[in-house]
Amino acid sequence: MALMIAVVAVSSSAPLIAYAAAPALAIAFWRNALAVGVLAPVALTSRRAGLSGLDRRTAVLCALAGIALAAHFATFVPSAKLTTAAAATAMVCTQPVWAALIAAARRVPVAPATWTGIGLAVAGAVLATGADLTVSGRAVTGDLLAVAGGMAGAVYMTLGERARARTTTTAYTTVCYTVCAVLLGVVCLAGGVPLTGFDRNTWLALGALTAGAQLLGHSLVNYALHRVSATTVSVLLLLEVPGAGLLAWAWLGQVPAARSLPGLALLVVGVAVVVLGAARRPTAP
Repeated sequence: MALMIAVVAVSSSAPLIAYAAAPALAIAFWRNALAVGVLAPVALTSRRAGLSGLDRRTAVLCALAGIALAAHFATFVPSAKLTTAAAATAMVCTQPVWAALIAAARRVPVAPATWTGIGLAVAGAVLATGADLTVSGRAVTGDLLAVAGGMAGAVYMTLGERARARTTTTAYTTVCYTVCAVLLGVVCLAGGVPLTGFDRNTWLALGALTAGAQLLGHSLVNYALHRVSATTVSVLLLLEVPGAGLLAWAWLGQVPAARSLPGLALLVVGVAVVVLGAARRPTAP
């Protein structure tokens, strides 16, 4: 249930980024900074949050996840400004490929069904959006940035899976988002990126990004990592592709091509293969 809500929430990310009249890095900073503003009071005042009980190793994992998340946002958010929302979402959704490769490098068994599902789902994502078509140099740059965002996202998920085994969702997200916001803020200040002076609609979009994609989306994904592997979560998040495409169609007028429909069907089949394959595997003690 948490992952279902998370998918719906994160599907709004790329359309809102494309809509907001603000620099990409400023958008990335504010969605994390505003989320910290909501989480920090809870984490600092609640004993159940577990923030005071963080050991050094867990704190380091949370901080490293924050660095990876900053890299994810610093690449994915600009990509949504350079190419279409659907294309950026499809390219960043190569994340499960990198997550599975990281798992294999760590000698974590990856089921054959997972590899099959990843192949089907990623192929479906590419077919659905036409993300492999290079329509302009600007779009190519956006595609490459989104792929880099997928790589960073896979590292973020893997580190989050390890950290969540040792601490609560609130403690993990508070530390992770704080590190991410600080890094992005430093980059914005060093690069002269304006963080204020936006119009009312942009601030509303930033608020919606924080409440939806950040607090509901990323935080519920972090919650689910306590019980679901990073690879499986990454593949399930591929459902963000049709979600973002539908929102971009209804809101931004980006009408999906008819050729995208078979790709969407293939993506859903790939997700189903991964989920069913994971459900059939015996649970390790």
